[in-house]
Amino acid sequence: QVQLVESGGGLVQPGGSLRLSCAASGFAFSNYRMSWYRQGPGKERELVAEITKFGGTTNYADSVKGRFTISRDNAKSTAYLQMNSLKPEDTAVYYCSASYYSIGYWGQGTQVTVSS
Repeated sequence: QVQLVESGGGLVQPGGSLRLSCAASGFAFSNYRMSWYRQGPGKERELVAEITKFGGTTNYADSVKGRFTISRDNAKSTAYLQMNSLKPEDTAVYYCSASYYSIGYWGQGTQVTVSS
């Protein structure tokens, strides 16, 4: 059974940090590109960051460059999103996604709220 389970979300003040984790099971994690998406209130889902299967290449949305870092540990089948200098506009449900050619899996999402 394929599972992607996000954790680490919560309420944080502006300027704070959170680290999201995405624990994968039921598929060959190291073969998959991993991505983090987010969907804010009343907004479309958008790509935040992605990382290739061995972590050699990463890409970020312009809005998070320099503040967020995506990483992965293939031995633990886990992807991470380190989020620093958080802003209220980062408030969203964050989803991790695994993709391999036409195959794709999604997690259930974790809420991140940035507010004072």
